[in-house]
Amino acid sequence: MIVTEEALQIISTSKYQKELEELITWLRSELAEKEIEPTELQWTILINHLNEMLNRSNGQESIPAVDPELFSEVSQDALTLADGVVKKIGNLPQDEMYVLSIHFETAKQN
Repeated sequence: MIVTEEALQIISTSKYQKELEELITWLRSELAEKEIEPTELQWTILINHLNEMLNRSNGQESIPAVDPELFSEVSQDALTLADGVVKKIGNLPQDEMYVLSIHFETAKQN
């Protein structure tokens, strides 16, 4: 995993820096297990999304509801990874899983 300056900036300025770093470490291992390797840009975007998820979880906020049917072509691997992240963060609606799964589905195509 190569972390860009932008990603390092997101991590260093996060209100939940420790949690974000732990989440990234855990997720890196989960992705390696599934042989998914995000690009530098994909990692940066993913790290930003994870940081926003931590902010929503801690701020008791949520994203607008999504239609799960829109994600019917997302692989089970991507959904499972996303579900694991949502559960690990906690205090988030299941809708987060669907939106996050797109990151993993895209990275699978690398």
